[in-house]
Amino acid sequence: MITKLFSLKGRVALVTGASSGMGAAVAKGLAAAGAQVATASRNGEKGRKIVDEITARAGMARYFSLDITDTAALAPLAQAVCAHFGRLDILVNAAGITLPQGETDTLLQRIETYDKTMDVNLRAAYAMSLAAAEQMAKTNGGSIINITSLGASFGFPGNPGYVAAKAGLRMMGKALAIDLIKDNIRVNAIAPGYIKTAMTAISQADPALSANRLRHMIIPRWGEPEDMVGAAIFLASDASSYITGQDINVDGGWTAKGLT
Repeated sequence: MITKLFSLKGRVALVTGASSGMGAAVAKGLAAAGAQVATASRNGEKGRKIVDEITARAGMARYFSLDITDTAALAPLAQAVCAHFGRLDILVNAAGITLPQGETDTLLQRIETYDKTMDVNLRAAYAMSLAAAEQMAKTNGGSIINITSLGASFGFPGNPGYVAAKAGLRMMGKALAIDLIKDNIRVNAIAPGYIKTAMTAISQADPALSANRLRHMIIPRWGEPEDMVGAAIFLASDASSYITGQDINVDGGWTAKGLT
């Protein structure tokens, strides 16, 4: 009973940004739970390597190369996944970038950084969600999982585009949860804390910055990409069949801690 509740056998997942970090970990985890997995990213070499690992360990997978900001390519991507696997049940919007602004950046540079961040982290996720939902509606619905951030709930300095995009992604998911339930599509979010990925490499390497982040956490360690897998399997599976429009904070307790 419990095994079946969390099983993804017979389901097809599409994970964007799956060539490294959290996206790669989630893609591997969904495959280990029984899903057939399509991955999409710009980095072909890394993307194919992840697919090879999934195929060797867990089953069927396929890599699709594209720039997630090319929104005209996203509906064809969802269609191609369905053509290859026969259906689409799970979408994980894991593609994301962070582009901190420098104090000496010009006004134009700040706006360009903001626009690029919004294009990848929010606009592309919206377009991908619509494209996937169109295919999910043809079968028995599905589950859309957005990877947001602590920045979806808190203000952080020097990176307003990232904070705005992740906060927008969080609330967009709640709105889509209402709009898409008619097709039996659930929409939820996983909000990571500070995870050991290339995006946080500077903070990891700086002893003062790392210690400052650690003091906000109840669990006294940085997260690993694999820490996202349990929440992703839960939200993708029947175990969460009565859950939509929600956020799961996988942050070591950051959002629960008061005085630091």
